[in-house]
This record gives sequence, C-alpha cells and structure tokens, in this order.
Amino acid sequence: MNISFTKKQEKYISEQVASGEYQNNSEVIRDALRLHGIYREKVISDLRREIEKGWDGPDSKLSMSQIIESKKS
Repeated sequence: MNISFTKKQEKYISEQVASGEYQNNSEVIRDALRLHGIYREKVISDLRREIEKGWDGPDSKLSMSQIIESKKS
C-alpha cells in the first residue's frame, strides 16, 4: 500500500518518531488510525444521542425555515 503525505504531515510523523514515543513511522500511522476510529465512533454516538433527544422531545412550534433562520445568527 502506498500512501502520500503532505510535507507538514511528514514533518509531524518524523517529529513523533524523534520524540522517542514511537519506534517508527508505521507506529505513528497505526496510532493515528486507532485514534481516528475512536473519534469517529464518539462523533457517531453523540449524533445518534442528539437525534434521539430530538425524536423524543416536544414538537417545535417553529417552521423549518424559522429554525434554519435562527441558526444563521
């Protein structure tokens, strides 16, 4: 598998290895992917919880356009 990184990303990966926290570049990437998975699951879980609160909550007296407009300000 070939993966391309920006110069900024390459610098970050190298800095992490140089810090001694990781043995090599692959460890940095594996850790980043592990953390991404945890973050993604949390975001999805939080969204589901908010959707449930919306479904279970009282109906709004506002129209959809009023709700959208209120979020713009």
